[in-house]
Amino acid sequence: MVFTHEAYKNRPTRAEVSISNLLNNYEIVRSLIGKNVKIMPMVKANAYGHGIVRVSKELVAAGAACLGVAYLEEAVFLRQNGIDSPIAALGAINTEQIPEFLLHNIEITSSSLDKSRAISKAAERMGKTARVHLKIDTGMERIGVHWYNAERFIAETAVLPGIAVTGIFSHLAKAESDREFTEEQLRRFDGVVETTAKLGVKAEHLHLANSAGIISFPQSHLTMVRPGIMLYGYDPRGLRPGETYAGQVLKPVMTLKTKVSYFKVVPPGAGVSYGHTYIPKAQTRIVTLPIGYGDGYSRLLSNRGEVVIRGQRCPVAGNICMDQTMVDIGPEGTAYNGDDVLLFGEMEGHVLPLEELCGKIGTITYEVLTNISSRVPRVYL
Repeated sequence: MVFTHEAYKNRPTRAEVSISNLLNNYEIVRSLIGKNVKIMPMVKANAYGHGIVRVSKELVAAGAACLGVAYLEEAVFLRQNGIDSPIAALGAINTEQIPEFLLHNIEITSSSLDKSRAISKAAERMGKTARVHLKIDTGMERIGVHWYNAERFIAETAVLPGIAVTGIFSHLAKAESDREFTEEQLRRFDGVVETTAKLGVKAEHLHLANSAGIISFPQSHLTMVRPGIMLYGYDPRGLRPGETYAGQVLKPVMTLKTKVSYFKVVPPGAGVSYGHTYIPKAQTRIVTLPIGYGDGYSRLLSNRGEVVIRGQRCPVAGNICMDQTMVDIGPEGTAYNGDDVLLFGEMEGHVLPLEELCGKIGTITYEVLTNISSRVPRVYL
């Protein structure tokens, strides 16, 4: 279910999205690459949870050459919301969907000769030319033709009617953690690029670099880069205090907030929440927050997470519920209904890094951001 603005405009739980921080991060990407290198911002998964329509419009206005999504449905949604810039769907395709790609002028990924042939047939039937990106597997083992089989794939696709080979691309598997393997992937892709030139196939876009590639491997930039998590303010290598990128600092784009909805004094020995996994030994004060795992605030943060209330860090008390979370503010703690609560990000000079929460539950920033559900309104600042 998608909520209308009227349905949630006064909801105390909200994800505040800083457009200025988004554009700051985009400019960092711009400053790290050559002036002729184009940018394909990744806006899949609802722009990593930040709101695909607004984020896409801002990035197109900032100069993005093409928007990157995973699925046809995401691209069609953008078209339906007035975005007419180039959009490339980089995931594996269902051949039954090919006519929809062509109908909405969406650039399509082919990851095998069979798919190239299916695209060609559909394009001929519809009297259209499909703009196709060929996926080469250089070591991810996800989708795509292995680099050592790429010559036939490229050569035979390039001569199929109704197909314009727009891009040739691959994906870095370990650029944030393994320089040796990443350099091997780069060598493999360089060989594919040489083969492409030998065949006389002129693809407009050669793209390989994700955020980690952009930051750490300038030789991976080629003619286009695909920034993802760094656009939203996070280094794929993890929390790196004081790190600068071309003299600038990545700024997290989302701050997750809610408000205190209930306050009570809990006696010693009284179990809190489902399963009574939190039992205070002394009398304490518990506040309830109107956010839970149904909103994307992970249940794994039960008895592990912290929030900031009135400038103080306070622990999550007991199991996080689907719609509510309890927090122990201590026996002398002060909080009132309506007080703002920081779940991650920055509020009034207080910072609760998302990376810190991820470290507590063994996950990555990508997962937490994309799990913030549709019933949490995005408020653009």
